[in-house]
Amino acid sequence: MHQNYYINLTNVPAAAGVSLYNISYTMVMPFEGEFYGGNWVRWFDRHWGYVFYMVGAYMAVVFGLQTYMETRPRFELRKPLFVWNVALAAFSLYGGLRSLEELIYVYSNFGLYSTYCLCGLRFLDNRVGGFWNWMFTLSKVPELGDTVFIVLRKQPLIFLHWYHHVTVLLYAWYSYSDYIATARWFVCMNYLVHSIMYSYYALKALKFRVPRWVAMGITTAQLLQMVMGAAVNIWAYQVKQAGNECHVSYDNIKISLLMYTSYFVLFARFFRRAYVVKDKEAPATKKGQESLAFEGKSSKGKME
Repeated sequence: MHQNYYINLTNVPAAAGVSLYNISYTMVMPFEGEFYGGNWVRWFDRHWGYVFYMVGAYMAVVFGLQTYMETRPRFELRKPLFVWNVALAAFSLYGGLRSLEELIYVYSNFGLYSTYCLCGLRFLDNRVGGFWNWMFTLSKVPELGDTVFIVLRKQPLIFLHWYHHVTVLLYAWYSYSDYIATARWFVCMNYLVHSIMYSYYALKALKFRVPRWVAMGITTAQLLQMVMGAAVNIWAYQVKQAGNECHVSYDNIKISLLMYTSYFVLFARFFRRAYVVKDKEAPATKKGQESLAFEGKSSKGKME
């Protein structure tokens, strides 16, 4: 069982789109306004360990399929890949805007401290924010499908790609029932960066020649995301060390900080290989070999 930062999980009466700290959303959809996360918090608290079976199945399928494809021709899959990326981009954009709206409200009315330490029952009553936090957690499972496209198209499967997918999935499921306050930043940043990243992938699937600076910008945004994620954890740790209230456990801070630090190192290494060293070694790239963001969906170590 996790350490939870709310008193009880009984349904708290609230108007659709309005939480106990008075944030009001525009155009609240029925699936948002009717959502109540209490039952899901209970479920994840008891069953989050199921995620290890998913990770095991993912690793077996991916590396088994990679072996199977060694002696077979690659699939193009450009149209399915385009639809896949457009769907994930749209989902991420909507979820990001909803999450950003709540983050800005908390910052404007309660200050920076509250954005990474205020959570618990007050946020649980936020039906809209709660829905998109729940969807974020669940979405880490279908996002594993990114790797299937890479393997079927016989593109390089770099360590950063599958490590990132696996660890984000594990951490999201582990943390959900704690309703940690720091997740306000983590979820919002991930949604927004993914909305840009998947939009880029959609264009590349249709063979659009996107300027190289866009790819560099995406990787830079990912690096900044990791810096901010580490900073939020450090701020929360300092608050707790000072004896003040902050709704995240020490264990969660340590796990999250380690995760974000590892991401930063791997993304920085990728950036250096893709944009710094390569620029020095090869001033001009061949047609169709522009470098790209971290996913490694490319031939010859670059994105397509």
